[in-house]
Amino acid sequence: MTTMARRTTTGTDPARPASTGPVRGAVLPEPEPKPEPERPDGAGAAVRAASGAGEIRRQELATFLRSRRERITPEQVQLPRGRRRRTPGLRREEVAQLSAVGVTWYTWLEQARDIQVSEQVLDALARTLLLDSSERAHLFQLAGAVDPTPAAQCPVITPALRRILTELEPVPACIQNSRYDILAYNRTYARLMMRDLDAVPPADRNCVLLAYTNAEWRASVVLLDETTRLMAAKLRASMAGHLGEPAWKTLLKRLRTESAEFRENWDRYEVAATRGKTKKFVNPYVGLVTLDHTDLWLAPDLGARMVAYPAHDEESRQRLERLYAIALEAGTEARRDAGPESASEARTEADAESASEAGTEARPVGVA
Repeated sequence: MTTMARRTTTGTDPARPASTGPVRGAVLPEPEPKPEPERPDGAGAAVRAASGAGEIRRQELATFLRSRRERITPEQVQLPRGRRRRTPGLRREEVAQLSAVGVTWYTWLEQARDIQVSEQVLDALARTLLLDSSERAHLFQLAGAVDPTPAAQCPVITPALRRILTELEPVPACIQNSRYDILAYNRTYARLMMRDLDAVPPADRNCVLLAYTNAEWRASVVLLDETTRLMAAKLRASMAGHLGEPAWKTLLKRLRTESAEFRENWDRYEVAATRGKTKKFVNPYVGLVTLDHTDLWLAPDLGARMVAYPAHDEESRQRLERLYAIALEAGTEARRDAGPESASEARTEADAESASEAGTEARPVGVA
């Protein structure tokens, strides 16, 4: 029998693999996190940047809401102060109640949680927190939303444009956006289709809305059926570039809700381009006027525009002169009824008009 000697070595046997298991009692290092593979187009970095910007915006929104809530006293919103009130301003549950939203939901909003906020809720919060126009715009911007109501102040409406509106009188003129919101107008335009456009709430000053829902406005339009059908077609054409914007959807929903005539015309799916044409109106002060509708575009994307209505004939020109005189007289009476400060403004306006007639420089009078 052949005896095989045991082979002994002092190193690792190359025929046997070295043990890879953990040694009892040893502390293993934490595994290093694997970096997310970068996409060739850099989209990963863009997503992370957007996520970080969203977090910053939510934090700013939370801080802004808290600061506005804490500055309002209960008395300002007709709430009792009570004896145990320690929180400055309003409590979260009070804001939630006044805005008709859940307390938990509003708390999450002030905690910068990643939640969706509708334009209707933002509108309710703006009213509850008594925000002015600048604060309201800031609220919607922080929330990443578009304010569905036309702004009282529009950056397109510069002081120079307001002077142009005034200096165009007695020609009726206004400035509209592509949604047909009336952003500014002169005194003659204020009384062209109705007795006083100033009496209409700013949120309702929209040409399409007035043409379909306001009885006084509708009564002034000659060939009303043709006009309203054309306006629906023009609105559809304008809306093609704004289909996802809340303000447009809000206007469309309101029109479809309040006017069966609009629903019928809208469902025709007609489109029409904006163009000048001769229009006739039965004015409540001076009777029938025939005017030439003219658009002066203020932006390259056909957004805001100045709409002017010069007279088509001599008789209409004379009637516009009379309408302008009526508008001036009504403005003077309104300032006289308002008190001494308004009377001072009236004198300033009269001085400006006298200086203008004399060819000297004067401070122009603003318009609504």
